[in-house]
Amino acid sequence: MSDANPDGTTPPPPAPTAPPTYGAPGGYPPPPASPPGAAPAQPPAYGAAPPPYGAPPAYGAAPAYGAAPGYAAPYGAYAAPKVNVLAIISLIGSLLGVLFILPLIGSVGGVITGHLSLAQIKQTGERGRGMAVAGLIIGYVGVGFILLGLITLFAFLPFMFASVGTLS
Repeated sequence: MSDANPDGTTPPPPAPTAPPTYGAPGGYPPPPASPPGAAPAQPPAYGAAPPPYGAPPAYGAAPAYGAAPGYAAPYGAYAAPKVNVLAIISLIGSLLGVLFILPLIGSVGGVITGHLSLAQIKQTGERGRGMAVAGLIIGYVGVGFILLGLITLFAFLPFMFASVGTLS
């Protein structure tokens, strides 16, 4: 009977306290009032078409920021890089120098244009490096054959003059 009053009754429970009331949050504007007589805006019905939009904005041409070397295509389009013209000339000139009637001019021209084309390919990213290297190799082989022929000619030239003098 420790919970009971001396007269034997239990005490009434304490009355709950009301939560504190807060005012309207500060710093927020009041909600906008709708015009008198206007119905509140209703969301569109399910499956209804969305409201129409205006025409898309007209943009100018895409800016040509540092495009990759050898490419001049618009955004999204692929254009293969072109073949370096000097690489083609190097290969053709070297082949003409070794195989046909232009031994010195073709081989030396092939070597010079081969070096020029390799420098251009490095700067511009064009294709044709293999042709330029092939033109250089064939051109140097042609120049080597020309030098070997000249050395042989000058080595045997005294013997030829000596043999011509003994024939008479």
